[in-house]
Amino acid sequence: MQIYCRSHRRFWFHIALFLPLAVTSPIFAQAPIQQENRTKVVMLGTGTPQPDPDRSGSATAIVVNGNAYLVDFGPGVVRRAAAAQLDSGIAALEPTNLRVVFLTHLHSDHTAGYPDLILTPWVMGRRVPLEVYGPKGLKNMTEHLLAAYQEDIAIRTGGMEHGSPDGWRVNAHEIKAGVVYKDSNVTVTAFPTKHGDWEQSFGYRFDTADRSIVISGDTIPLQTTIDACHGCDVLIHEAQTLKFFNNPMRPNAQGYDIQAYVAKYHTTTTQLAELAAKAKPGLLITYHNTITLRPEKRPLASTPEDLLREMKGYAGKVVVGRDLDVY
Repeated sequence: MQIYCRSHRRFWFHIALFLPLAVTSPIFAQAPIQQENRTKVVMLGTGTPQPDPDRSGSATAIVVNGNAYLVDFGPGVVRRAAAAQLDSGIAALEPTNLRVVFLTHLHSDHTAGYPDLILTPWVMGRRVPLEVYGPKGLKNMTEHLLAAYQEDIAIRTGGMEHGSPDGWRVNAHEIKAGVVYKDSNVTVTAFPTKHGDWEQSFGYRFDTADRSIVISGDTIPLQTTIDACHGCDVLIHEAQTLKFFNNPMRPNAQGYDIQAYVAKYHTTTTQLAELAAKAKPGLLITYHNTITLRPEKRPLASTPEDLLREMKGYAGKVVVGRDLDVY
């Protein structure tokens, strides 16, 4: 197992300088790729329902040729995007550029940033509707959120701000497995996952001219994820630490069996090691982990080091994703 430390953003930047300028893809064939257009993965939120000040809710950005494509919109998504723009110079993540989004499932920790994603970029100048792709129930959620903010929308459009009449609108697309989106930068393919009692949940594969990236969302380990990756450049997958079973990071007020819950809804570190050994990604990024970055404040919680120790059986490259990491 090869492990990269917190400085891996610099590591990957320097490695990128020596990458070949032409990359062959099974889907696209085009002129040599300029380095500034290299596909980037930006971890906007790597957290869980735990209100962790160091980790926002689930959100990932795939940035291609100056265009951003988001997966999930947990709490804090727009401010994390703004931070990536300011701190890492990724202009595509300036909030008014957030226009195309994919949702894995409807759990609140993946969707609580939805009104922020709809409204804040519009207030700051977005003039086109937001395009959102996701499972059944997305249209209903969208309609109710827009109804809840109708007073705000009316004041901002009809009042002194003269807000764009289209920038607050949302085109919600309820999808099935298969290719769900394609433009000159990327082809996005949805594949079915299994997250407990949800009728529908999806993972996504992004194919660009230079990289293939798969993101799992919340799911138990599945062959569909292995098939979607199949030697992909990057696999971004959730992982729940074994230590979590004895020290859950949220109250178990309902008294449910935490081990049975994880077995039905999530993937453990040992299961992920087995899955990744079959999927064979160039880089495995774990996210949505039950860990803390402040062990001195939460001594019973798992740490990134605990997670990587539990993944020691995996021989490939693996990192614990943190908010605002760029790969």
